[in-house]
Amino acid sequence: MVADNQLHTGGEVIATGVSFEEYLEKFAADFCELEYGNVVKMSPVHERHDKLNRYLAMLFEAYFALKPIGQIRQEPFVMKSRVDLPAREPDIQIILNDNPGQLHSTYMQGPADICIEIVSPGSVEHDRGKKFVEYQKGGVREYWIFDSIAIECLFYRLSEDGIYRRQYPDQDGNYRTDLLPGLVINVHTILQSNLPDLFEIGESVKAMLAE
Repeated sequence: MVADNQLHTGGEVIATGVSFEEYLEKFAADFCELEYGNVVKMSPVHERHDKLNRYLAMLFEAYFALKPIGQIRQEPFVMKSRVDLPAREPDIQIILNDNPGQLHSTYMQGPADICIEIVSPGSVEHDRGKKFVEYQKGGVREYWIFDSIAIECLFYRLSEDGIYRRQYPDQDGNYRTDLLPGLVINVHTILQSNLPDLFEIGESVKAMLAE
C-alpha cells in the first residue's frame, strides 16, 4: 500500500504493509529503509556527508587490500541484523571474514561487525537514537557516528552484557580497534575540511600496517 506523503523521522513513508522480500525487490535500491512494514525514503545527504563517505570507503578498501580480513558495503546495501528489527542501510558496514552471518548479493543477514553512520542535518535523531538502539540490540559489535554538524566522532563498542560502551581516541586523536588490527582512525582528519585523496590514503595505510 502506498502512503499519502506521511512524514516520518528521518524521511518520508512511501509505502506501508511491505514485507522484507518486497522491500528488497522494489525499494531497497532507492535508498529506503524498512521500519516494521513501512518503507521510509531517506533524506538527501549533505555534501560533507558524501565526501566523508567516499573517504572512508577508500580508507577501508586500501586497508582490506593490504590486510584481507574483511570487506565493506555502502548504502544502499541492506543490513537485517535480526528478524524482529528494521532493515537498515548503514552508510558503511564492515563485515569481517569470520562474521557468522550470511552475506547475500543485496543484503547482510545478521549484524555487520562495524556500522558507520555519517550524520546529515536530516538524520541526527535517526543516527543517534533509533539506529543506536537497533544496532545495539542487533549485535553490531561497534557503532561509529561521525558528526560534522556537532563536530565530533563517537565510537561505541558492544560490551559482554550487550550494552554499547563509549570508546575514546588517545591524546593524539587516534582510535584503534582490535577488529581492524593496525588501522588508525584519526578524528582530526575525519573532521577537517580537506580530506586526503586516494594516493595519500594508500600511503598512510601502508605506513600504518608497516609499524
